[in-house]
Amino acid sequence: MKATEKLHESGQSLWLDNITRGLLNSGTLESYIRDLSVTGLTSNPTIFDHAIKNSHDYDDAIDRKLKEGKSGEALFFELALEDLTKAADLFRPIYDRTNGVDGWVSLEVSPALAHDSVRTLAAAKELHARADRPNLFIKIPGTEEGLAAIEEAIFEGVPVNVTLLFSAAQYLAAADAYLRGIERRIAAGLNPAVGSVASMFISRWDVAVNDKVPESMRDKLGIAVAGQTYEAYRALVDSPRHERIISAGAHRQRLLWASTGTKNPKASDILYIRALASPCTVNTMPEATLKAFADHGDLGQALPVQARSTDGVLAKFAKAGIDVGVLAGQLQKEGAEGFVKSWNELLKCIASKSIALKKAG
Repeated sequence: MKATEKLHESGQSLWLDNITRGLLNSGTLESYIRDLSVTGLTSNPTIFDHAIKNSHDYDDAIDRKLKEGKSGEALFFELALEDLTKAADLFRPIYDRTNGVDGWVSLEVSPALAHDSVRTLAAAKELHARADRPNLFIKIPGTEEGLAAIEEAIFEGVPVNVTLLFSAAQYLAAADAYLRGIERRIAAGLNPAVGSVASMFISRWDVAVNDKVPESMRDKLGIAVAGQTYEAYRALVDSPRHERIISAGAHRQRLLWASTGTKNPKASDILYIRALASPCTVNTMPEATLKAFADHGDLGQALPVQARSTDGVLAKFAKAGIDVGVLAGQLQKEGAEGFVKSWNELLKCIASKSIALKKAG
């Protein structure tokens, strides 16, 4: 049995943090589903930027849409929806078999809207309606303004992948927004089974502090914060408030580990996969990490429900001058800014391709 299958059997969903037209058209994604226990997929502007920039797979589609008068953001979302609806159809049997627990794909609203809750909600509703797939999440950042959009999107029946979470406190705020949306649906007599995941970013913690701490403390902060968040997650799903929505027919908002590719070349390439094995969660991993874990992965010990084992690690970082609360806010701010930068790079890439195709044709 492959390590990926063992991880799946332990209760954690393995999702691919990548999408390209080549993955879809070559049958590679289907092989990952069949052979590596992949049960979902996530995307972001950086992924699409690289996919479009580093291949000719999108050239014909871009050329066709240019002739239809499309450009910029509108053109991009048509490309993304083509890819993600095809991927959603591949995962649909898993979605149906698990009654909507698994088998999801994710599309992000424009990161430029991260601090505009009204326009974020409008974009989320529009994109989900255009996709017309029940197993497509709309990614909304868990910023202060994003939380209001998350609650309203859930209330209106739009499944949400809450992105850019970095701490237990940020996770709990996102979970509260989800719960409020579901509770309002229940009060209004609406079906409360609206899917959601809360995406906790891991490796960026270690990138931020590795050059500020002794070697013995490197690549340990992200895992410690994850342990603290997992404890908060398990406590929440065992709470009376959560039990009430489950009893009414709602789904659990699952915790998702994101940014789980190892950035330190001296560390194990499966560091965050091994360390974050945990039932009732999702790990969305880059393609190289997925392949590495399939090739030489092993599970190790599951992440403990009680995070007391991480308390000592966090205390060491505090003693070294790392304020986890302050850094969480900084990482979320930088993450939002980074996504805007990637979004602008993506639009520049599409514009450049458009000019080249017009000249060629």
